[in-house]
Amino acid sequence: MKISNDKFKLCITVVALLFAGAFNAVAQKAEFGVRFMPTFSSLDLNTSSGGKVSGDLTLGYGFGAILGFNFTDHVGIQVEGIYNNITQKYKENDEEREVELRYFNVPLLLSYNTGKLNPVNFNIVAGPQMGLSVGSSISGVGTDSSNAVVSVKKGDVGFAYGAGVDFGLNDMKTFRLGIGFRGVYGLFDVSDNNNNNSNDSYYVLDRTHIKTYSGYIGLSYLF
Repeated sequence: MKISNDKFKLCITVVALLFAGAFNAVAQKAEFGVRFMPTFSSLDLNTSSGGKVSGDLTLGYGFGAILGFNFTDHVGIQVEGIYNNITQKYKENDEEREVELRYFNVPLLLSYNTGKLNPVNFNIVAGPQMGLSVGSSISGVGTDSSNAVVSVKKGDVGFAYGAGVDFGLNDMKTFRLGIGFRGVYGLFDVSDNNNNNSNDSYYVLDRTHIKTYSGYIGLSYLF
């Protein structure tokens, strides 16, 4: 069945207007913000004798930015760029050690809100998180820490989840203060034990899934 040029142009115009309207609606509800995230981590670590030790719950930190698009007052998506410093302290043979992992993480989250422009809005979020390792190290007090090796893969994938509350700070409720909780469970083993080490050295991480628990506080603006 043939379609006339005029009808074809009309269809294209209608589709273009629908897309433009949808984009404009989303653009008017875009959100940008910054956050600081004190972070606790949990890692199981190897000892020099081949045993396992659970590290103490140790405080690290994270900070970054968020960009969100709210399709309605209740449903939206947000992408974040977060630098995380993950630390884990533990003891072996009376020696105190600290493992440090540094990641740049990018969560992509679906959010549900009680009312994005309400004076007080409660929200929950969930979605995948991609991570890129930007460094790792181990430090300690004693003579044995030089034999401990920390090696991780370049990337990580996890499941992120959380909840929070934000408050409108101006009359239009577009400038907002947010506080909340964020958890991440790593889905893959991040340890990389394929390098050749000397006979007296050993890998601290083995079959390790990163688990983090963060609080956050931040400011955002709806536009």
